[in-house]
Amino acid sequence: MSDTETVVFGVAERYATALFELAKEADQLDAVAADLDRFDAFLAESADLKRLIRSQVFSTEEQLRAITALLDKSGIGGLVGNFIKLVARNRRLFVIADMFRGYRAQLAVLRGELGADIVSAVPLSSAQLEDVKAALKDVTGKNIRVNARVDASLIGGLVVKVGSRMIDTSLKTKLDALKIALKEVG
Repeated sequence: MSDTETVVFGVAERYATALFELAKEADQLDAVAADLDRFDAFLAESADLKRLIRSQVFSTEEQLRAITALLDKSGIGGLVGNFIKLVARNRRLFVIADMFRGYRAQLAVLRGELGADIVSAVPLSSAQLEDVKAALKDVTGKNIRVNARVDASLIGGLVVKVGSRMIDTSLKTKLDALKIALKEVG
């Protein structure tokens, strides 16, 4: 890990811990998580918002004004609204996704959950996600919090990562392995 990554990780973790402790003290852990999810949804949908958050070109005042308008329009207030405004004032918006990830990780530990990243070639139905969660719970003995995304390049199958373990049943990986085997033979 580079020094810059270490500093960014440290900053994000400190902010995430502060938000987590405030939410826990106010008995608003779930409400804060829901507001973080809503802000993440806005971020995923808006290239302009991503640019505003990542760019150092915008002044603190410009970032704060834009973020405040978005928060007001979306109805995100309270702890999360104040938190995001503080992050903007302190010129730390570029690591906000890591702060949110840190908050969710602490919440998962408190709940005894494990996070699982599931990548599929096509969107999975709710029933399919529940089946995967149940199978992972059987293996790990813990409740599973799923982060699902789609990567069409997999062609078919799944890639599931839980902690340091990864299970790759994608067709792409199988085809790559077949290519390597055929090169070795030929």
